[in-house]
Amino acid sequence: MIGITLLIPDGVGARNFLLGAFLPSLAAKGRVQVLHRLPPSALEMVSARAEIEWEQLIGPKETPARFFLRNALVSAHMYRADTMAMRFNLRLPINGSWRTRYGVRVARMVGRAASLSVRAVAALDHLHGGLLRIGGEVDHYRQLLKKFGSRVLFCSHQRPPSVIPAVLAARSLRIPTATFIFSWDNLTSKGRIAAPFDYYFVWSALMRDELLRYYPQLSPARIEIVGTPQFDPYADEALLWSREEFFRRIGADPRRPLICYSGGDVTIAPEDAEHVGVLLELIRAGRIKRAPQVLLRPSPVDDGKRYAEVRARYPELIYAAPSWIRQDASDWASACPTQADAQFLANLTRYADLNVNVSSTMTLDFAIHDKPVVNIAFDIASPPPFGLPLWEHHYRFEHYRPVIELGAARFARSPDELAAHINAYLSDPTLDREGRRKLVELEVMLPLGCSGERISRAVMRIAAEGE
Repeated sequence: MIGITLLIPDGVGARNFLLGAFLPSLAAKGRVQVLHRLPPSALEMVSARAEIEWEQLIGPKETPARFFLRNALVSAHMYRADTMAMRFNLRLPINGSWRTRYGVRVARMVGRAASLSVRAVAALDHLHGGLLRIGGEVDHYRQLLKKFGSRVLFCSHQRPPSVIPAVLAARSLRIPTATFIFSWDNLTSKGRIAAPFDYYFVWSALMRDELLRYYPQLSPARIEIVGTPQFDPYADEALLWSREEFFRRIGADPRRPLICYSGGDVTIAPEDAEHVGVLLELIRAGRIKRAPQVLLRPSPVDDGKRYAEVRARYPELIYAAPSWIRQDASDWASACPTQADAQFLANLTRYADLNVNVSSTMTLDFAIHDKPVVNIAFDIASPPPFGLPLWEHHYRFEHYRPVIELGAARFARSPDELAAHINAYLSDPTLDREGRRKLVELEVMLPLGCSGERISRAVMRIAAEGE
């Protein structure tokens, strides 16, 4: 059987590729090796799903020279792409010791100069790769891949630097490499793709076009539209409870409307707790009609402590912490969802009447179910946390513009507008239905429920071509 190596650098990669249909489908076609950073309890959870060879992922050791070149390369990419989100990221304060702050500042200066030339960026990339190749990490992965007899290396997430040595090792052995573009905002809001992959899997034609815009050296023939396994559970009817059962589990009344407030992580939505308080106060005052219930689902990397005060002040608030396995409450890389969480989320997005969030991917989750979404676009603090009003900050980022342009959600720029939009949607949930449909078609594109199998076939095809 063909040997396939999976590179899973974080828990969200486990959600997409180890908990869904992808892993059993792949294991039925070939022998699977997984290079991972999963906590032991998460490893136990997924180990029973298929016959797998597990190996701990070892990231590159951070020497001063590697640190400098990595930051210069990422900065060069962001200066060259010049999206609004990247401009914001480049203005963020630099944390760490004075040596770290000084090193990053100088690296950004070098990156800014290099961004003016494609050849200069390529030279930085060559130098960075060369430094990594002389360390022991690449040789370590060369031995692992040769021993296993791998014919393809597939990476679940294109950004973490920890994947670079394994990718360089595969390329040195002429083993084809592929990666999945993890989220709808990664190409326009995040840094450079970490490693030089041979093939790229994307959600949609929109994402393919973005990839070619920011990485014009790539061949369109090596970019494949596959959808995303992130949303596949929403097509699995076996995961669904009845409405009555779901409301019983959350301790709510199925006869009353349910509003889901989806929290972001604290760096993106620092005022979530205050916004939840505003929403609950509007309901208490009768300004939001039909006495809706509110369920708060915090971000998986939020320990929930910042919501303690609002939960104490409004005991009617339903608090539903995501069922994730976490080693570090603030670190996405070490957080891993459970199958129970996937089932809960499938039911929540099905039975909640509408969603409220601050520029979250959950807008897509609820749009998939044709559920109305209200985006918070007003600040509590003065001056606002990001220096600009929310409306002029998050909602100007490139990945979120289609939500506005297609009319897929409504935007509350004050508490009064929050009440008005929620009342309108509770009165007529079909409002803006066409905008939601167009957004899902644009961003997700392919039918749900098949992405895992689709990617499995694509990985095996690349492996066969490499023989």
